[in-house]
Amino acid sequence: MFNSSSITQFLLLAFSDTRELQLLHFCLFLGIYLAALLGNGLIITTIACDHHLHTPMYFFLLNLSLLDLGSISSIVPKSMANSLWNTRAISYLGCAAQLFLFFSLITAEYCLLTIMAYDRYVAICKPLHYGTLLGSRACVHMAAAAWGTAFLYAVVHTANTFLLPLCQGNVLDQFFCEIPQILKLSCSHSYLREVGLLVVSACLAFGCFVFILVSYVQIFRAVLRIPSEQGRHKAFSTCLPHLAVVSLFLSTGIFAHLKPPSISSPSLDLVVSVLYSVVPPAVNSLIYSLRNQELKDALWKLITGHYSVAINCLSSSAKQL
Repeated sequence: MFNSSSITQFLLLAFSDTRELQLLHFCLFLGIYLAALLGNGLIITTIACDHHLHTPMYFFLLNLSLLDLGSISSIVPKSMANSLWNTRAISYLGCAAQLFLFFSLITAEYCLLTIMAYDRYVAICKPLHYGTLLGSRACVHMAAAAWGTAFLYAVVHTANTFLLPLCQGNVLDQFFCEIPQILKLSCSHSYLREVGLLVVSACLAFGCFVFILVSYVQIFRAVLRIPSEQGRHKAFSTCLPHLAVVSLFLSTGIFAHLKPPSISSPSLDLVVSVLYSVVPPAVNSLIYSLRNQELKDALWKLITGHYSVAINCLSSSAKQL
């Protein structure tokens, strides 16, 4: 028997007990992590450096990239280290910190995706009121509300989860610390309080989903009324990446937590958890950069500009020598 006061560490789910597969997992996660760092880092740098991209849409995209970097950094490095060193352990405080960071960043990302749907709705359906409804101050307030709400939400959930008495061992059936897995270790009916909070969270998330859905119904109705084919293409090029990111985020997350027990298995649960926690932060930047010509042009200008500066510096140095 365990109790929460005697637990000093948790044991995470290992991808494999075979050393070769552990190293393969390390290399695979390293590649995904580097892709996420590169893609989101380029988006953040491009938006920050190009004043033409200092608009509400790109301001929210910059925040989204920051959240993607944070969420993948909160779980992937620890999983890679465990595979590399052939261990499953994570300290009690480390587990609490990981759960808090991941939950807060994922919650903030969902809030931000909802705000971005509103941004696209106002830009396409109410263009004359765009500057009024989405001024710089309003954008900062909305982004701060997303980050602040997620922070407070994560504090409540993390504190409520780790105050529960745990007596079912210290083994988590997940490769990172997650609230449902910790609740399985509880030996008290107090866990129903956290379950109730999760149900309330699910209802709020469903409300955001309905808002996003209604926004895009209105957006597509407005886009289809645009007489110019070029105008329709530009509208779709800014909306479709956001819709793809929302769809990927929601579909993988919903399936991970609401899939029928009859099809559940350790290997399937592991794959699904990777799809909703690791893959989206890595591919979001790719989705946005492929469809957004303005962002691609700014990125190319940034790269070629620095390349030209580097060539000029090298030429000057060569002449002096």
